[in-house]
Amino acid sequence: MKKDFISLADLTPAQLENLIQEAVALKAERQHGGNAPLLQGKVLGMIFQKPSLRTRVSFEMAMHHLGGSAMYLSPNEIGLGQRESVADVARVLSRYVDAIMARVFAHDHVLELARYSRVPVINGLSDYSHPCQGLADLLTIYEKFGRFKGLTLAYVGDANNVLTSLLFGGAKLGMRVVSSNPAGYTPRPDVLALAGEFARASGGSVEVIEDPHLAVRGADVIYTDVWTSMGQEAERAERLRIFPPYQVNEQLVSEAKPDAIVMHCLPAHRGEEITDEVVDGPHSVVFDQAENRMHAQKAILVELLK
Repeated sequence: MKKDFISLADLTPAQLENLIQEAVALKAERQHGGNAPLLQGKVLGMIFQKPSLRTRVSFEMAMHHLGGSAMYLSPNEIGLGQRESVADVARVLSRYVDAIMARVFAHDHVLELARYSRVPVINGLSDYSHPCQGLADLLTIYEKFGRFKGLTLAYVGDANNVLTSLLFGGAKLGMRVVSSNPAGYTPRPDVLALAGEFARASGGSVEVIEDPHLAVRGADVIYTDVWTSMGQEAERAERLRIFPPYQVNEQLVSEAKPDAIVMHCLPAHRGEEITDEVVDGPHSVVFDQAENRMHAQKAILVELLK
């Protein structure tokens, strides 16, 4: 694996599979007495431009379980690219800590941190992709099905950073990934083109199907996310008008395979993109996903720091 963890597009299928297997092992180890202190004395510096429940707590607990520690740096403390240049933040912080995790708005900030940092940089979320979430999602799918090839993942809703990581990761591992979105809210052409290359190499496929009912037909996994992400608040009223046909409800779920699982990266706007009955229903693995953020990120941290 490269020095940094920026995008699932950067990993080979073998590297991706190895990370998933490492996460499986670390999760089992945690459940049977606790993790070995593989990162004893290591410190993770965490830069946050956006607030988060899962990203902060999962990374802090991952480092704690592995014998290391994590340091939270709020937006006011850093002012990334405003109070101080991104390059200077990277140059300074990387002299203090052993790795940097950054949850930012602009993907260019993650790339610039990685360029100027002496230590590994982890993309905790950017407007382009969410590879930590993507890895946790793949771990969850593997736990439920024991494989990737031959599975269909149907993503229903807004084409966002989470979908980008699902397209890259699913395509690399031989899945059929279907994106169902309203016109004007489909994946970026460059993302689709790159995911298509990965799919052709793995035997998977990538498709865009506007009709959500057609998209979920035969699906093993239905995935959705909020219709309005952080930074898009001005578009909320328009999105609430456009997206209701893409709600994941009991009717839509019934059109997938009988044993299909439903995924959501959280936080969920219950009653908008997904209903209470689905989030809390028998097909939901939403809270398994949330837990798996911690285990997947342990695998990333061990790979970068051990």
